[in-house]
Amino acid sequence: MLTDQFNFHLPDELIAQRPVVPRDQCRLMVINRLSQEIEHRRFFDLGHYLKPKDLIVINDSRVIPARFYTQKNPTGGKVEILFLHRHQELWACMLNHSRRVKEGTILSLPEHPEIFWQVEGREKDWWLLRPSFPPEKEDEIFFNYGTTPTPPYIKTPNVKLEEYQTIYAQRKGSVAAPTAGLHFTQSLIDQLKNLGIQFASLTLHVGLGTFFPVKTSTIEEHHMHSEWYEVDQKTAEMIQETKKNEGRVIAVGTTVVRVLESIYRQRGRIVEQSGETDIFIYPGFQFQVINAMITNFHIPRSTLFMLVCAFAGTEFMKAAYRGAVEKHYRFFSFGDATFIM
Repeated sequence: MLTDQFNFHLPDELIAQRPVVPRDQCRLMVINRLSQEIEHRRFFDLGHYLKPKDLIVINDSRVIPARFYTQKNPTGGKVEILFLHRHQELWACMLNHSRRVKEGTILSLPEHPEIFWQVEGREKDWWLLRPSFPPEKEDEIFFNYGTTPTPPYIKTPNVKLEEYQTIYAQRKGSVAAPTAGLHFTQSLIDQLKNLGIQFASLTLHVGLGTFFPVKTSTIEEHHMHSEWYEVDQKTAEMIQETKKNEGRVIAVGTTVVRVLESIYRQRGRIVEQSGETDIFIYPGFQFQVINAMITNFHIPRSTLFMLVCAFAGTEFMKAAYRGAVEKHYRFFSFGDATFIM
């Protein structure tokens, strides 16, 4: 399947640079897969489309301040580090630098040269760095000296970590927000619960690989990076009960979709489980767990756009995105939302 099938024109001015305040005031495109109808609402209208037997599943992963601005020792050359995930005693990272980084280079904080990382080499797409401090010091150093790891298409400087965090984030580990959840406010969650809507949570620590555009000419050649997840017994039982009672399982974000469909593919049902997933969902995939999803407007040629095309149909989703561009919806992490049912 050609990757170009999932390309579309997106004007730069539609890439959101700041979140909407209050969060639930953002726009909501409601996409009905069966009737092929589209409605234009606000996110706080979500309850109009839900029923008491429905279960909303959220990703409670918390973003860590994973971006650091360092310098080479002893030359002083500037290097930006984006930490992605632990690789045994090393960290897998992306480096942004003006001159080539070599194995053995020391990258230190300008104001705290005692805090540094040594470049150990490369593995696939990532650099591997060895920290100068023990693992038990990581939280202190990350939260004292790290900055918000917003994607490169967000040009706004000094975005606060809490702006790039869902209100229900609990478990530290993501280097990119599960952005579909950014639209929820506590008042909206309370309103939905009062309508009889249930909430369940799982964890998937988001890495940047999920968001990268597919660079291969066919999508089958693309390789997904693994991400760690966990589903506990309570959530597994709530999903089983929802299915038994003919309610809908509504995923908040593609991360939730990927976890639930991964587990079903392995086990034939949703059970308590943790591990890593590199599942790649594209048209032709048979969904077994989710009945609807809340998600943002995604990057052209991305695995995320391919996933929503798999769920609702490629031509229908491309038409929906053309309509979103015409109506000036806001795209990507801080952008508006879709509810695909």
